[in-house]
Amino acid sequence: MKPRVSVVVTAYNEGEAILAPLRRLLEAVTLPCEILVVVDSPDDTSFPWVEKLSRDDDRIRGVLNTFGPGPARAIRYGFAEAVAPVVVVTMADGCDDPHQIDSLARLVERGVVVAAASRYARGGQQIGAPLLKGMMSRAAGMSLRLFARVGTWDATNSFKAYSKEFVDTVGIESDAGFEVGIELVAKARRYRLPVAEIPTIWLERQSGVSNFKIRQWIPRYMRWYRFAFGRPIALEPETGAR
Repeated sequence: MKPRVSVVVTAYNEGEAILAPLRRLLEAVTLPCEILVVVDSPDDTSFPWVEKLSRDDDRIRGVLNTFGPGPARAIRYGFAEAVAPVVVVTMADGCDDPHQIDSLARLVERGVVVAAASRYARGGQQIGAPLLKGMMSRAAGMSLRLFARVGTWDATNSFKAYSKEFVDTVGIESDAGFEVGIELVAKARRYRLPVAEIPTIWLERQSGVSNFKIRQWIPRYMRWYRFAFGRPIALEPETGAR
């Protein structure tokens, strides 16, 4: 059965700890799916555990990113490998709620190009995040929702579902960190395409160390933050983005 949703999981040296989040994914997602665990190197400590789990459940597949190192390129590679019309991006650290993947995917099937899991919508929460990171993320999300009208209170969250056709049309330019989420929300706003959200509860990872490099990646977030406030861009009906 062809998958209705491709779940792209970016992993970086999670080791055996990756098993618990992946098992929760397998348990939670009820739609026909494929789960692509993207690593940058065959030596990544996550990879043998992904391979072991894939022998028991063929929905899981470990894939080696050939676009270059870093989360953004891993996400881009995941989109390139995905076969479903809806792609959900989530992390391997277990912070996201996998039970919401079905709901996010169905929103895209109903016609939105981005469906965001929002920590800052009514009913959402962010538990355990570093204070500075949380404050900056919330401020960016609120200001983009109120003043740029991007359709979500949480443009910076990586946990989103996308129309693969939309992403193939507008492309992904991010090449380093986790700014893909805000890039695609900003592009949806500029191309006047619908974005929706559902509230989510995000929990800080319970083991391992976060790979988020706040000082290095903030300028990249700011590029797409500013982009969201630009004038609408027309889509060419046959050739895609102008």
